[in-house]
Amino acid sequence: MRYDVAIIGGGPGGYTAAHKAAKNGLKTILFEKDKLGGTCLNRGCIPTKALIEAAHLYKRGKEAELYGLHFDASFDYEKIIARRDEVVEKLRSGVEKMLKSDKVEVVYGQAKLVEKDKVLCNGEVYEAEHIILAAGSIPSRIPIEGAELAISSDHILEGKAAFIESLIVIGGGVIGSEISDALNCFGTKVTIIEMADRLIPTLDKDLGQRLGMFFKKKGIDVYLSSAVKKIEEEDGEKKVTFTDKAGKEVCLKAKEVLLAAGRRAAVEGLVEDSVGLQIQRGVLADENGRTNIGNIYCIGDVRSGNIQLAHVAEAQGRNIIDLILGNKPHIDMSVIPSGIYTDPEIASVGISEEELKAKGIAYTSKKALTGANGRCLIENAESGFVKLLIADGVIVGASIVAPHATELISELAVAIEKKLTPEQLSEVVHPHPTISELLRDAAEA
Repeated sequence: MRYDVAIIGGGPGGYTAAHKAAKNGLKTILFEKDKLGGTCLNRGCIPTKALIEAAHLYKRGKEAELYGLHFDASFDYEKIIARRDEVVEKLRSGVEKMLKSDKVEVVYGQAKLVEKDKVLCNGEVYEAEHIILAAGSIPSRIPIEGAELAISSDHILEGKAAFIESLIVIGGGVIGSEISDALNCFGTKVTIIEMADRLIPTLDKDLGQRLGMFFKKKGIDVYLSSAVKKIEEEDGEKKVTFTDKAGKEVCLKAKEVLLAAGRRAAVEGLVEDSVGLQIQRGVLADENGRTNIGNIYCIGDVRSGNIQLAHVAEAQGRNIIDLILGNKPHIDMSVIPSGIYTDPEIASVGISEEELKAKGIAYTSKKALTGANGRCLIENAESGFVKLLIADGVIVGASIVAPHATELISELAVAIEKKLTPEQLSEVVHPHPTISELLRDAAEA
C-alpha cells in the first residue's frame, strides 16, 4: 500500500506531524519502535517534571513552619514513581486515541529507510511519497574508563527505580541539574561534576552562576572545570576519579553515578547507506527540514545540530506538513524559549549576552530583581531576576530566574518575535500581585 506521508518516530515531532497530515487529508503511516510519545513523554520531559513536582511539594511541606503551618512531611518513593507512571500512561493513551481518531496507521517496530520512497518494518515494505525522519535521540556515552558502570537518565525516569541515597552526576546541563535538584529535595546526597566553568553552559552566564549559588545553598556539591578520568566499583559503591579546576586529582564515592552528558541523534540502523542520505552527527537538513533528497525531511533530535527540545520538534513537524501541502511554514523557528524546572525555575529566549558580545552587537541590559516583588516574597522565593537584552531599540533576548519562569517566558518570546520595544512591553497592564510584574519592571528599569 502507498501512503502520502510516512513518519519514522512517534515522539512529539512525529505524532504532531502525523496528526496535522491526517487532518489535512493526507494518508499517513507512523512507525514507532517502542512507545508513542518518544523520549519526552516516556523518559524525559513528563516523568522528570512529575518527579520534580513531588520533590518541590515535599520541600514546601518541610518549610511549612515559615507560614505558621505544621506538617509531618515524609514521602513514599514507590508511590511517587507510581504517580509518575500514571501521568505518563494517561498522556500516552491520549496520543494513541488522537492518532486513532485521525485514522493514522501506527506500526510498532524498528523501521528503516531502504529506498527514497520505501520503509522496511517487521519484514514488510511500505511506500510513501513523502518521508519524515523523527527518530529522536539516545543518551550520549562519553569515552571515559568504566562508563558502563554509570546509569543514564532513563534509569531514573523509566521503570521501577529505587531511591538513590547518594549520587554523583557527570554533567551539569539541563538533565543533570533537574535530576540533581529533585533528588536533593528527597535527601539524596548529590555531587555534580561539570567540565565547563559553570552549570547549564549553553545558556546565559548569569543563569548558570545563579543556579550554582542555589545548589551550594541546598548542599549540592558542584565541581566546575573538572574532567572525569574513570569510574570504578569499590566496596559496593561507585568511585569517580576526576581532575578539578586546580589540576588536582579527586576521588569521590556514591551509590550510583549518573551520566548526564546530553543526548545524541538516534541514526544507527535508521537509513540504508544506498539511499544516499547525508548524515553527520545526525541527519543533515536545511532550515526547513529538507534533506539532500527532495521527498525526505527530518525533524527533532535526530536532525544534525538541532535544538533538542520537544516543542522544537513539534513546531518543525507542523512546518514540514505545511511544506508538503505546498504552503509556507507558518511557525517562526528563530525564537525558541527554553526552561529548566529547578527551584526556582529558570527560562530564557532569544540571543544571549555572550552571543551579542561575540557578534559585536551593541546592546543594553535591563534587570528587575525578585526581592521587590510581592508574590515572590509571599512564596519565599530565592533571589532571582528578569533580564532583558535590547539591541537597536527592541528586545532581542531575555532570561528569568523566578517561580513559574517557564510559564512567564512565553510573553517574552512573543515580545522578541514581534520586535517589541521595552516601552511597548511596559505599556501592557500586568495584574497585581503577580510574578509577571517583573517583566514590566524590567522593561521600565
